[in-house]
Amino acid sequence: MNDNLQSLDYQFLNTSMVDRNRVLRNTYWLLALSMVPTVLGAWLGVATGLSYALSGGLGLVVFLVGAFGFIYAIEKTKNSAAGVPVLLGFTFFMGIMLSRLIAMVLGFKNGTELVMTAFGGTAGVFFMMASLSTVIKRDLSGMGKWLYVGAIVLMVGSLINVFVGSSAGMMAISMLSIAIFSAYMLYDIKQIIDGGETNYISATLSLYLDIVNVFQSLLALLGIFGGEKD
Repeated sequence: MNDNLQSLDYQFLNTSMVDRNRVLRNTYWLLALSMVPTVLGAWLGVATGLSYALSGGLGLVVFLVGAFGFIYAIEKTKNSAAGVPVLLGFTFFMGIMLSRLIAMVLGFKNGTELVMTAFGGTAGVFFMMASLSTVIKRDLSGMGKWLYVGAIVLMVGSLINVFVGSSAGMMAISMLSIAIFSAYMLYDIKQIIDGGETNYISATLSLYLDIVNVFQSLLALLGIFGGEKD
């Protein structure tokens, strides 16, 4: 009897591990794929000047309505065939939203170098957090509530700074954003590994938002500190 129970436990654990690995693998593949529409959206925004048409209050409204609308749609379709196309549509939208910052940085003499540095730095942070998630054995689910509070504080500070326009405020917000969303990467990947997240579309959405926030914050800091004017 005990042997049968042990055999069932082993089979359950083995199946659970296979499922977790499949979710993690699918998440990484979809995350890589999501970068394609992001780049296309950013290129379109820069090439057409669309990003400048969405500046100021109008841009903020479009971003908030579009982002929350897409996130709601993704959560509603994550268990259907429409989930992936909706997610990719969101990443294209985010590319357009990022294009204003990218265009501003490209206006510097060393703009291309700064964009590539931000991209490389973001990739480095991601791979570091992914590696840490496989090494850390403790449960990190308790981090979630603290990171959520930090993200809310960050959002409020960002909204205030949109109207204040403080360079010092932007630097502080960017550094805080890098810290919070780097920690979120670790948390989100660990959730998949530990079985806390079982849907690869939701997992991809979470990691994508982490990556975008780290990238734009790094790019903003590089533009402030390293931008060379003609």
